Amino acid sequence: MDQYKIKLMNDHDARIIAKWAYEAPYDFYNMENDPEDLEELLDSEARKDAYYSVFDEQNRLIGFFCFDEQIETVEIGLGMRPDLTGKGAGEAFLNAGLSFAQEKFKKPHFSLAVATFNKRALKVYERAGFEIEETVMVKTNGGVYPFYSMVLTEEKA
Repeated sequence: MDQYKIKLMNDHDARIIAKWAYEAPYDFYNMENDPEDLEELLDSEARKDAYYSVFDEQNRLIGFFCFDEQIETVEIGLGMRPDLTGKGAGEAFLNAGLSFAQEKFKKPHFSLAVATFNKRALKVYERAGFEIEETVMVKTNGGVYPFYSMVLTEEKA
């Protein structure tokens, strides 16, 4: 985790992340495609203490995490800067976020959702120990899409 610095997101970082543009088919994740997510990201009150910016060793913004603490579980949302995706850095990035969340929340379970078409992310999550729990239909980006609901238990982390 030493190669990453994770800090509470500020408005400056949120505005930068809001403009990130991914190449197809990953443009599905562009913030502009989901007005509700975009509004939450850009609203410091709505973000509260759930959104965190991730910086590399040169203090460059490289990604973000969103943590939603539940009773026994922390739900994770995440994103990497578009030019860094697909280059083998996803697992280290995810593990840094998981380590941060384990230390901060001390919960035995983690969950996340990933669009079923996103085989690249699915491989990263499975290598980290996440397992598909079910397929759910999620209303987002002006439609309803299939997502895998995935879980990671402390024993596997």
